[in-house]
Amino acid sequence: MDNNENVKALIGEILGEIIEEAKDGGKKTTVGLMAYGSELGQEELCRGARLAMQNNPLVKVICIGPKLDGYEDLQWIETSADEHAVSAAMEDAISCGTIAGAVALHYPFPVGVTTIGKVFTPAKGKPCFIASSTGTASPVRTEAMLRNAIYGIAAAKSAGIAAPSVGVLNLDGAQTVLRALQKLKENGYDIKFAESIRKDGGAILRGNDLLAGAADVCVTDTLTGNVLMKLFGAWTTGGDYEAMGWGYGPSVGEGWNKVISIISRASGAPVIASAIALNAASAKNDLPATAAREIAAAKRAGLNELIEAMQPKQTQTEDDVKAPASEPTDEEIHGVDVLEIENAVKTLWKAGIYAESSMGCTGPVIKFAKKNEEKVKEVLKAANYL
Repeated sequence: MDNNENVKALIGEILGEIIEEAKDGGKKTTVGLMAYGSELGQEELCRGARLAMQNNPLVKVICIGPKLDGYEDLQWIETSADEHAVSAAMEDAISCGTIAGAVALHYPFPVGVTTIGKVFTPAKGKPCFIASSTGTASPVRTEAMLRNAIYGIAAAKSAGIAAPSVGVLNLDGAQTVLRALQKLKENGYDIKFAESIRKDGGAILRGNDLLAGAADVCVTDTLTGNVLMKLFGAWTTGGDYEAMGWGYGPSVGEGWNKVISIISRASGAPVIASAIALNAASAKNDLPATAAREIAAAKRAGLNELIEAMQPKQTQTEDDVKAPASEPTDEEIHGVDVLEIENAVKTLWKAGIYAESSMGCTGPVIKFAKKNEEKVKEVLKAANYL
């Protein structure tokens, strides 16, 4: 084929895409789906991909993983049957712009990045954003919850709620977080507080408020939020199949520019389809830019000062531990408590092993080079972290 024929073929392909988009009513948003690794089987993931496109013709799904027989109608980025290969292909697709966002079964978010889930509340059939559900906005719980409120607002706005109402779940630290949010409001940050359905009202939420969807955004810590996601998603099925909701939501963090949503290995096709739709809306409406605007507005209202006041006071002087020279971290280990994750990393640094902390979908993760795996386990066990 000569150059003229190549050009004609390219023009024909572009025109074909334009015609298809015009038929569907606009430009499609392309979402990558990690289509391998579900406890319910690969077919459940593919059914979710099909359902997402049936529900919304402006969403285009590209499945990433080993191609499954019977689903050749879907577009694929083919990989081997290996989760590391699927993850690498997804990262490449995001980096080169092949996909605008991605829905993954697992992603090791750096500390500072969290996901904002979305559930269906049964009492009045209202959706509610759970801020947050995986990852962590900060190792300091109250700071994380304060940031979660801001990130939850950003996620809700990118999903089409112009002025989301915000409530704080009644947990340890809730009153501290609410006072900080009220201070931001006094200083000019635009926040709308939810009202509890209970007699005494207020923006502190109880279980009744969650069932009724009293707030558009429920602020909580990540581990509690993760439990809530599973309860709201699978309470009708006995627990082994998440049938309701939008999944664990898109990722948000200061300076974070990727729209990566999380689903569970127990998420069923309806949740997968909804998660894809939420990811597409977040990507189309530029969630990272929305979050950046919310963070900037909160900082103008004194966010940094409020965060500084939340930091734990040092009771003793600790020698600064310097990280060894960085190297690729292609392996990870689970099982270290979230409150000990940073100290565990420093313990590895002291042993001359480069490591990083992050938060996976099931809790905190330490990332390191595969070649150091045995040494890492030995050091962490000796220090009673494992």
